[in-house]
Amino acid sequence: MGETADTPRARALSAALREALIASGIGVNELARRLSMSHTPISLWLNGNRVPDAEKVAMLLGALHVQPDERERILALARNAKEPNWLTVGMPGVSQQLAGAVESERAALKITEWSPWLIPGLTQTSDYARVVISDNGRRSSDVELHLMLRMGRREVITRSDPVGFDALIGESALTDPVGSEKSMCVQLAHLVDLAERPNISIWVVPNGIGYHAGRVGPFVFYDFPDATPVVHFEHFSSGAFVHDSDNVKEYQDTIKSLKELAISPDDSPAYIARIADKWS
Repeated sequence: MGETADTPRARALSAALREALIASGIGVNELARRLSMSHTPISLWLNGNRVPDAEKVAMLLGALHVQPDERERILALARNAKEPNWLTVGMPGVSQQLAGAVESERAALKITEWSPWLIPGLTQTSDYARVVISDNGRRSSDVELHLMLRMGRREVITRSDPVGFDALIGESALTDPVGSEKSMCVQLAHLVDLAERPNISIWVVPNGIGYHAGRVGPFVFYDFPDATPVVHFEHFSSGAFVHDSDNVKEYQDTIKSLKELAISPDDSPAYIARIADKWS
């Protein structure tokens, strides 16, 4: 049946297979009948508990009558599902990478994000997110689609069994305008409200503290209950997942050093509230 799906690419594969099944309009039992096999391994593949090899994925896609372009995209995921590190460049890869990020968010025990210049995505209000998403020249229909997805992703930190979330936010993200003054005021007030949740800790990293490792750029660190941690970088039209232990350890150390430089979670909400007052 393959290995456990503990890499971002494997999680993206399981998400793509689920989407293909939904698009086909049939259920798992009917798919199993078409393939003349038990429904149990199919369910494990769809749930991301096991990784099917490329031959089995090809059989599954054939039974679902998946279109050639989509078939090739999913097969590319299957051929490299066990690779720990994952670099994607250009728009065709970004959709796969986004699926990997969403699946990582859902499976994580804890998420730590360092965001020096923008409010972290999982804590963005809709008005703030719309400005960020619109700024890359997307069509209005694409903006709304991406906005709906962004807003839906926030549920992982606010649901009844929420993921733990540590937000390390650079002071520049609080003081540099994104959208209107009113939008910034509402966004910062939203951060203060989120900080009251027991699963969320917000750390403000102030300006003027000299060089530190976080200046290299933003990243997201995923801790999983039953798999090794993963680091995710997202850029304008490319991104990467890093899974190997040496690199992961470096980012764990960076998180520790950033927290030592940051204003504590006890004091950061009041600090953010004071900046929100200036925006108002």
